[in-house]
Amino acid sequence: MKIFSIVILSLLGLLIVVMALYLLIGSVCFKIALSRKSTIKRVINKTMAKTLSDYKIDFCWWDKYQFETLSLISKDGLKLVGHFLPNTSKKLAIIVHGYGADYREMQLYAKYFVDKNYNILAVENRAHGNSEGKMMGMGWLDRIDLIGWIKLMLEKQPDYEIVLMGLSMGASAVCMVSGEKLPSNVKAIIADCAYANVYEEFRYVFNHRTHLPAFPLLNIFNLYTKSVYKFDMKKADAMTQVKKTKTPILFIHGDKDSFVPTENVHKLYAAAPEGLKQLYIAKDAEHAMSYPINEIEYERQLNGFLKKYIKNQ
Repeated sequence: MKIFSIVILSLLGLLIVVMALYLLIGSVCFKIALSRKSTIKRVINKTMAKTLSDYKIDFCWWDKYQFETLSLISKDGLKLVGHFLPNTSKKLAIIVHGYGADYREMQLYAKYFVDKNYNILAVENRAHGNSEGKMMGMGWLDRIDLIGWIKLMLEKQPDYEIVLMGLSMGASAVCMVSGEKLPSNVKAIIADCAYANVYEEFRYVFNHRTHLPAFPLLNIFNLYTKSVYKFDMKKADAMTQVKKTKTPILFIHGDKDSFVPTENVHKLYAAAPEGLKQLYIAKDAEHAMSYPINEIEYERQLNGFLKKYIKNQ
């Protein structure tokens, strides 16, 4: 009986140690990768601050226009913020920024659409900027938020012709929403340097950027997000979504992308239905650099794609 008690106590002790390790590893990985104040996010922000000129971003551009601040309550109760610039046309571009980014970093893309006489809605993704949220949505949660933004904008103008344009995580978000039931007003989607699957992207980042071993850390991390936040990174899959799309998608990627490897765009393009996809691989472009490195060719690709689906493009 005494031996039995020792065994039970030992097993309980081991279980407590295992649970403590699970919670420690899960919470640390969450803080590094998915929280509003994530370590990776801070590193990206510092890098961006030093290289704004390389991305040809002009924050002062936003001050030239009077953007209206809009808000939306997400399905899970978060207040989300967007910035709307009206125009007399019935064309609307909803612009979605990337992981850890400021919406103003989408300046080049916003300017392109303003110059084409589009109405503009630049959203701030959950857990970014002025939008609420403790956890970044990695595109998967943002796809549902995008449906909310689309509905809100159609309440303002039911006849909008809508283009969804996303960069990096924002590109994955627009790919992920493409597989949902969208109103016919959504005419075209532009996805620049999207990842195909959240879990696989984190596996790559853990191995090549943070130099942390993906196994077993990522497995524990995913178990943690599933149990605590009901978020399964493996199911956050853009490929599955684009297979179901009824909206034309222009996939863009730099051939030198070392943050979201170029193989991602080939997976996404292969998954999308025939007749509803177009591919542009930007030569010598690193992550999110396809537009800055060759503005003329980038705009030529956008113009050719959008003319097929948007009136008076």
